[in-house]
Amino acid sequence: MPGKNFYITTTLPYVNAEPHLGFALEIVRADSLARWQRFLGQTVFFNTGVDEHGLKIYRKAQEQQQEPQAYCDVMAAKFEQLKSALNLSYDSFIRTTNPAHETAVQEFWQRCLAQGDIYKKNYQVRYCVGCELEKTGSELVNNHCPEHPNQELEVIDEENYFFRFSKYQQPLLDFYEQHPDFVIPSFRFNEIKKFVATGLEDFSISRLRTKMPWGVGVPNDPEQVMYVWFDALINYISCLGWPQSSNYEQFWPGLQICGKDNLRQQTAMWQAMLMSAGLPNSRQVLINGFITAQGQKMSKSIGNVVNPLSLIEQYGTDAVRYYLLAELNPFEDSDYTAEKFAIRYQADLANGLGNVVARVATMLEQDNIKLSLNKAVNKGLLEQVKVKLDKYLFNEALAVLWSVLHHADEILSIKKPWTMTVVTEKEKCLGPIVQDLYDVANILQVFMPETAAKLLSQLTAKQIVKAEPLFPRIEKGNK
Repeated sequence: MPGKNFYITTTLPYVNAEPHLGFALEIVRADSLARWQRFLGQTVFFNTGVDEHGLKIYRKAQEQQQEPQAYCDVMAAKFEQLKSALNLSYDSFIRTTNPAHETAVQEFWQRCLAQGDIYKKNYQVRYCVGCELEKTGSELVNNHCPEHPNQELEVIDEENYFFRFSKYQQPLLDFYEQHPDFVIPSFRFNEIKKFVATGLEDFSISRLRTKMPWGVGVPNDPEQVMYVWFDALINYISCLGWPQSSNYEQFWPGLQICGKDNLRQQTAMWQAMLMSAGLPNSRQVLINGFITAQGQKMSKSIGNVVNPLSLIEQYGTDAVRYYLLAELNPFEDSDYTAEKFAIRYQADLANGLGNVVARVATMLEQDNIKLSLNKAVNKGLLEQVKVKLDKYLFNEALAVLWSVLHHADEILSIKKPWTMTVVTEKEKCLGPIVQDLYDVANILQVFMPETAAKLLSQLTAKQIVKAEPLFPRIEKGNK
């Protein structure tokens, strides 16, 4: 990304259920990219938060016999817990019920209205509450939304405001052509280009307050509230203080990360809205695949989600971060099982990184060997990682670092320094390995910051000594 400032944002998860592993994947990837850009010397603004409006939030609050705001307050706090649980470095946690956000949304509405892009009409449509999206017949499987197959579609029949999405078909296609790397990966970009090329239909951007009162009010019309997607998408600039703060001028446009079920909203709807408001389009949108469980999407509605907090409690923060980054495909769906997690933990962390460090530190301590390290960034290793992260290949970036660890392990096995009786020979053998471990730890701050901090502290001490295991081995029967 060019320039000295770097802006990155996740999507905002709905607060109708607790955090799940799919969102943990999105936010850990975003956090690693934010840390990476800081590592490279960039000034970073990293945004996340929660989406608190819409029909399914309103119904969930009713189900819990709570006022919507009180319900949202409780649920938003659960998502804020992820900051410490996953060791996140975000700068902004925006809630769409924030007064400043609502003010920005109303200003955005007025700008689109001034362009002639908002009008009112009666309409009837089939609607998926789970997606908070209208559905056409071609999008359905067995007359159900494929993303929420257990929910019945509802029919909306009322007078609402509409956004002239159709007006922006050609501007969007032109924009895509001018920005060939706008959507990553390319096969997702092809999907959205095909969707836009087949023609766009204007979409509803409001709801009758009498039917669904939980939303941002439409300016100058007390009978209507804004459609949740129109409201929520604007968080990507309202978090920067738009339209008043200098943060917006310094950081927008930026990189957005989302799941593949957000492709249309982020790369077409939001981009058309920005064009209408006369604002720059997003710089790039990175699309993740789903985390599946036995081939099915992890979904709150299906009930097969994994709570990341439970995994963290069992394995630790950095073990979860490592699994999400190293095991799961950057762009395709990836299947999660508890067994796969345990195997990766044992092989790469307990028997891999943790074991190499422990063996080397033990030998250095036993012979009181003191080493002098080159603390400059290893440019060769840095460039190898950069090549991967420039393409958002998180798994391959970590594989670069682990290849260094594997090489260190091979050297230990071949040279067997623990058998050496001459201390200077042992020092000559272990010195380059410790330097490699330091170089890995330095860059590992991007991906596993807590582990990296422990390693750097251990390896830069005047006397390196064995410490508590970084990743205790899993005992049999204790998975």
